[in-house]
Amino acid sequence: MTDLRTSHRTTELLTYYDDAAGERTGLTAPELGNWTSAVSALLTDGLGVGPGNRAAVLLPPHWQTAALLLGAWAAGVEVSYQGWATAGLSAPSATYDVSFVAGRRVGSWLEEIPPAKHQFVLGLAPHGGPTADVPDGYRDFLAELRPFTQAAPPPAGIADTRAATPDGTTYREMTTVAAGIAEMKGIGAGDRVLVDAASVEEPLFWLLAPLTAGASLVVCANLDPAARDDRIAAEGVTHVLGEL
Repeated sequence: MTDLRTSHRTTELLTYYDDAAGERTGLTAPELGNWTSAVSALLTDGLGVGPGNRAAVLLPPHWQTAALLLGAWAAGVEVSYQGWATAGLSAPSATYDVSFVAGRRVGSWLEEIPPAKHQFVLGLAPHGGPTADVPDGYRDFLAELRPFTQAAPPPAGIADTRAATPDGTTYREMTTVAAGIAEMKGIGAGDRVLVDAASVEEPLFWLLAPLTAGASLVVCANLDPAARDDRIAAEGVTHVLGEL
């Protein structure tokens, strides 16, 4: 994976809105790169998790989800992803080394969450606030990540031919598919893509396709229809993904 921290881009690469919580969080490429490096270091140095290991990610589109996914892929981990609307993340026989789950879904998703050696909860509080309640058997993701915030970036391209998902899809294949999606959607370098998080959950679409094309993201959770047009104008949006 490319080291975002070396980018000279000073504008926001990823902007996240949650209209229900009144949150707006913006990350430049270096800032997102710092988060990505910290996640990669937590996995590899903190947990001993890397190529050949599997991670289950049960989270909605979110700026923390973006950093987590990019960091896991940079570490060479095989990722299974499940958003809010989907179900059946894996067959009952599947095993995982680490799992990441949104705190408010742990109780209602108990049967959907595969057991893992290392289990983390993300509170997804506005502006990266602390997780209010950490369920038994889980660790607070942000608290565990804190010691790794100054980590060096992972080696670029370390896992291009390794599996990115448990079904054997490689990182190179995944990037190729993402580039094809961006081309199909007409997304190119310098574009600004608004994502309706309620209707676009697959990371290939909402995260990798725009980033692979050199575009930036405006991810909107609980999007207020009355704010849509002003949001598009204020953020300089050129493309929209989702049912607005």
